[in-house]
Amino acid sequence: MFGYVHISPDKLTEEESARYRACYCGLCHTLGRRYGLAARMILNYDLVFLAMLLSEGNVPRCDEKRCPVHPIRRRCFCRETAALDAAADVSVLLTWWQLRDGVEDHGFFRGLKYRLSALLLRPAYRKARQFRPDLDKRMQERLQYLSALERGKCPVPDRAADAFALLLRDLAALESSADRRRVLEELLYHLGRWIYLVDALDDLKKDSRSGNYNPLLLRYGSADGQLSEQDKQRVAQTLDASVRAMAAAFELADFGCWRGIIESVLYEGLYAVGSAVLNGTYRKKTKKTENAKGKAGPDDA
Repeated sequence: MFGYVHISPDKLTEEESARYRACYCGLCHTLGRRYGLAARMILNYDLVFLAMLLSEGNVPRCDEKRCPVHPIRRRCFCRETAALDAAADVSVLLTWWQLRDGVEDHGFFRGLKYRLSALLLRPAYRKARQFRPDLDKRMQERLQYLSALERGKCPVPDRAADAFALLLRDLAALESSADRRRVLEELLYHLGRWIYLVDALDDLKKDSRSGNYNPLLLRYGSADGQLSEQDKQRVAQTLDASVRAMAAAFELADFGCWRGIIESVLYEGLYAVGSAVLNGTYRKKTKKTENAKGKAGPDDA
C-alpha cells in the first residue's frame, strides 16, 4: 500500500513497542520465507497493521534471528502465524497489481521501472495467486475499476476513494470469525478511504506539475498544488470522519494484546499523519521522528 499507517510511539508501553517491532520484523521474515529476499523490499507499515488486525489476541511467540539487514545483532521477531502469512500474501498481490497499473498508465520509458519491478516480483505473485485465487481476482477487478475512474478523470474524490476502500474491505474475508469479519469490513473500508485521500493530498504538488490524475485537484481546482484553508478544512473533516468510523468499529471487537498498539494508530497515529500531510510536513516530520526515537522502521526488520 502506501505506508501512511503509523503508530504513536509515545502512547505505547515498552512492551507494546517491542511487540510492534517484533510484528514488523515477523512480517519481513514471513515475506522472505514465503517469497524470497526480493519480496522483503515491499514491506511497509500498512500491512503490519493488517497483520495485527488479523492476529489472535494471545501474546505471540517470538524468536531471535539475524537477517540480511542486521547480520551481526539478533532481532526479535514474531514466529509464523496465519495472520502474518495472510499479510505477506496481500503485500505481494497488492504490489503486483499496483505495478501492473503503473505499466499501463505510463509510456514505455517512464514505465520501465514498473516493468522491471514487476518482472522481479512475478515469481512471488504467481505463488501468492495460488494461495489466494479469489482475493487475487477481486483485487484485480477493484483496481481495474479504479483505473477506469482515474483514466476518465473522475472529479469526485469520494467515488475514487470508495473504489480503493472496497478493495481493502475485501481483505476482511481473510478473517474466519463472522463477528470479527463484520468489524473488519467496516474498519478496513474506512482505512482504505482514508489512505486513498491522504495519498492524493500528499501528491498534490507533484500531480499539479505532472498533470497526473488527482481527484482533489479536480474537485478543488488547485493550479499550484495548494489548497485554500477552507478546502483544507473540508478535506480534514472527511479524513477525520473515516478515522472516527474506524475507531467505532474497533471498539466492537476484542484484539487482545494488540489493542494498545491498534489504539495508538486509530486514536493518535492517523490523526498525526493526516495533519502533517495537510500542513506539508509529513515526510520530513516522519523521518525526523523515527530517527530521533529509534522506533521500528524499514531498517529495523
